Amino acid sequence: NATVNTFAKIEEGVEGAISFLSNEKYTHYIYSTKSTIVLVDEHIKFDKPVSTTLIRVANARDCVARLLQMYEASKPKKQGIDSQAFISPKAKIGNNCYIGAFAYIADGAEIGDGCQIYPHAVVGDNVAVGKDCIIYPNTTIYHDCKIGNRVILHAGCVIGADGFGFAPNGDQYDKIPQIGIVTVEDDVEIGANTCIDRSTMGSTIIGKGVKLDNLVQIAHNVEVGENTVMSAQVGIAGSTKVGQWCMFGGQVGVAGHITIGNKVFLGAQSGVPSSLKDDQM
Repeated sequence: NATVNTFAKIEEGVEGAISFLSNEKYTHYIYSTKSTIVLVDEHIKFDKPVSTTLIRVANARDCVARLLQMYEASKPKKQGIDSQAFISPKAKIGNNCYIGAFAYIADGAEIGDGCQIYPHAVVGDNVAVGKDCIIYPNTTIYHDCKIGNRVILHAGCVIGADGFGFAPNGDQYDKIPQIGIVTVEDDVEIGANTCIDRSTMGSTIIGKGVKLDNLVQIAHNVEVGENTVMSAQVGIAGSTKVGQWCMFGGQVGVAGHITIGNKVFLGAQSGVPSSLKDDQM
């Protein structure tokens, strides 16, 4: 008979909230929380009576994640094009899109159905954006880059700036033109102020399902495999290939022109000077 209308951390529980408990070091909060319902991992035991309603599940964290996804999906989406947005007459805009004030959509850009483009975002010449993408304020997508379906680009991220390519020439450095693009595949989420550089030739590739935190740097011609995740301030140098299902902690640095295998887990501040095979920690 318990009903809830909000979410709360177990230590900040209020009446009408649902919380979760999946880490035993937080068990003591179960005796004092005011949350109406707590999702609890099956293996956690209690040595005193608990007054809140408990729902035991195999993985409480996963359950809460799914509930939050349902909650987020229930929110109404913004729609309509603000009169102060600029959209080139040579651009193509899909159905049921939202384009906020001062957003800029350049010549030849194509925006798929259901996209949300927030104020001051820039979508450059001939950029292709798939369906149901969210492009938050001050995001910049340089010319010719390709964005898949259901991609989320958080505020201030830059897709397709020039790769860091310079050739020493006597008393100066000559710039090497970066004529490639960036390809971001489906279901990718890229954090605030993260930068993904365009390739010298060909494409920098961010694979399907990749999740990048804030302030990550992906250099030119890098390939990041499907479902790899990287925490804040990770830096990947040019032409490195990263495998699938890898996990990189904060401030990991990876040298250029090497290969990282699948399911490689790197702790925070790890430095990687040479290639790594699959399944390493």
